Amino acid sequence: MVAKNKTLEQFVNYLRYERHFSPYTARCYGADLRQYSEFLNGDAPGQQQTQDAADQPQSQDIGDGLTKLDARLKSADAMVIRGFLTHLDGFGYSPATTARKIATLRSFYKWMLKCGTCHTNPMLLIRTPKQTKRLPKAITVEQVEKLLSAPDNRDTLGSRDRAILETLYSTGVRVSELVELNRNDLDQVGQTVNIRGKGRKERIVPLGSHAIAAIRHYITLLEPDQRFTALRQQSMTDPAIPLFVNKNGGRLSTRSVRRKLDKYLKICDLDSTISPHTLRHSFATHLLDNGADLRSVQELLGHQSLSTTQIYTHLSSMRLRTAYDEAHPRAI
Repeated sequence: MVAKNKTLEQFVNYLRYERHFSPYTARCYGADLRQYSEFLNGDAPGQQQTQDAADQPQSQDIGDGLTKLDARLKSADAMVIRGFLTHLDGFGYSPATTARKIATLRSFYKWMLKCGTCHTNPMLLIRTPKQTKRLPKAITVEQVEKLLSAPDNRDTLGSRDRAILETLYSTGVRVSELVELNRNDLDQVGQTVNIRGKGRKERIVPLGSHAIAAIRHYITLLEPDQRFTALRQQSMTDPAIPLFVNKNGGRLSTRSVRRKLDKYLKICDLDSTISPHTLRHSFATHLLDNGADLRSVQELLGHQSLSTTQIYTHLSSMRLRTAYDEAHPRAI
């Protein structure tokens, strides 16, 4: 295993605090680089370790504060990168995962070049393999309504879960954006919410009447609940308290939201592969189905590129085709 390396830590910090990557994405990039480092050191699983790698631990200083690993990172050329990609083939990764690992190395060597740590970028000669575009999965309005009605709205935590599901479907936010919401991001009068998206880009998204009602009901039950006395006291001095809290009054994690969703999918007897992101896909698809223009949906989703949003038009076209085939007497 690769010990902590200063260069890798500096790069991950660069992603977090200068590029404003989410903690999750930065961790994924860090994991990719650790795997690449193990390959360079010759101690990756299933890899024949070279005598040089066996004799020289990666943490050994070789002068000017550099380690053996630093030297290998700096001197790697396109042949080394291709060797690493060949090594990855043995793990059976999906094309999307391999593409992300290549993207990690692109970002890393671009950063190394920018810092003056290396003088050439080996990734310039590496192509990302083409990926088959998968259509996003969406569920029907009837399925959404069944899911949203599952939580027990009489209980504080049940009303919280209802508010979470309503917010996910009403706004199309990513689950990472949802858990970062604070109480002061909510504009109850204007019925909007301020979303901090990727790269810390902010956008104002409208809340539907059902979502705003669910959030108000949740807050109404939360504030007098004796289990959350400390949270109530904190709200008097700090308006940036989490909007959606766990049973201890702390901020919910994305994993917790997924567990809550899994619970209600089981109750409703719905497909267990439905995820919080499925609600985001359903939000976009249902908007386009009902006549929303693509640019508006792009802004609501926080997509940087319109081409990312355009994939949802394929779902709408497929639905139209299905409706045509089922309804027109000479369609088939």
